[in-house]
Amino acid sequence: MTDAAASRPPTTTETPERGADRNWAGNVRYRAARRHRPTSVDELRRLVAGAERVRAVGTGHAFNRIGDTTGDLISVTGLPPAVALDRDRGTVTVTAGLRYGDVATRLHADGYALANLASLPHISVAGAVATATHGSGRANGNLATAVAALELVTADGGLLTVDRADPRFAGMVVGLGALGVVTRVTLDVLPTFDIRQYVRLGLPRAALDDALDGAYSASVFTDWRSDRLDQVWLKQRADQPPPPADWLDTVAADVPVHPVPGMPAQNCTVQLGEAGPWHERLPHFRLGFTPSSGDELQSEWHVDRADAGAALAALEPAAARIAAVLQICELRTIAADRLWLSPNYERDSVAFHFTWIGDPVAVAPVLAEVEQLLAPFAPRPHWGKLFARDPAASYPRYDDFRALLREVDPAGTFRTDELDRYFPRD
Repeated sequence: MTDAAASRPPTTTETPERGADRNWAGNVRYRAARRHRPTSVDELRRLVAGAERVRAVGTGHAFNRIGDTTGDLISVTGLPPAVALDRDRGTVTVTAGLRYGDVATRLHADGYALANLASLPHISVAGAVATATHGSGRANGNLATAVAALELVTADGGLLTVDRADPRFAGMVVGLGALGVVTRVTLDVLPTFDIRQYVRLGLPRAALDDALDGAYSASVFTDWRSDRLDQVWLKQRADQPPPPADWLDTVAADVPVHPVPGMPAQNCTVQLGEAGPWHERLPHFRLGFTPSSGDELQSEWHVDRADAGAALAALEPAAARIAAVLQICELRTIAADRLWLSPNYERDSVAFHFTWIGDPVAVAPVLAEVEQLLAPFAPRPHWGKLFARDPAASYPRYDDFRALLREVDPAGTFRTDELDRYFPRD
């Protein structure tokens, strides 16, 4: 149910947020005329109701302009932080701007966990959910699949709550920020658990499928310079046996490593099979450390899990060109879901994630070639990364989401130039 819009609109004397004017990677400079960091939901509602164009920004980990606007840019990090556990329902309701790492620490202290986490614990809950950011594991859905309910401010300043009983729910969870400003997210939880992390080196390419199925969560890294895949990060429940010494013709790393050659391993979560809480092992990087300099670009495409080996082979002709502009490439699996704009909609998937050097001119032709080579596998791009492929050809519920946009935000209050490109107006 939508409440009436909250009282007066904001005046022109409101102070914009004094934050960074670029995204995390530095490749996007925000063009907002005004920046805001409201400290209450009522203040947020007034801001939205009084704005012609408005956009919420999270931790800035999108690599394209999906979060950019020429109107009002709003950060929800100023809303009072809350982590409310409901043991009876098996859920936790959190303020949208909180980082996953902060939520996880609180949950673990209370004896609970989330089923999955992304490689970075630094990202905000609402931002990660809105773009179907994922983590890994053949039986693990992306982070958005844990959402049981959303609260958001709509274009008229109203407050809307949707849950799984709402027929629009599957279209609103991965909403790209196009349907409103999310204020609270309710997530499914489970009892806390421990993980051991092992890194294996030199995986034969023919063993890729077995490696991706080799643990609760698995990631395979390659720099495209070798006949073998460089690293396999296995995140195994602590009560499961470790990989055998000759696991898939690999060798065990005997010191901690970083997935990007030359980067310090101290930035990464604990390895070498030492057991620890789920939230200190499922991410690749530690919350208290910067994972990299940010001087990078990223792209990611999801294909059918059954096509993992074939898609890897299809990219081989471009290996030298990929390697020349690459920091590292990660392959990881994600379970199928029913969320309309999820890259994993009704398809168990393998993601091909590319961390490029921070040179858009050098990267652009290689990115286009990768898309062309993956085209036979119906790749679905990650919404927060760099891609050129028309998403209309990739997402089966694309038209349904366009209709939902017209219903929820007919005036286009939350639209951006990037969203207009992805979802042209009628």
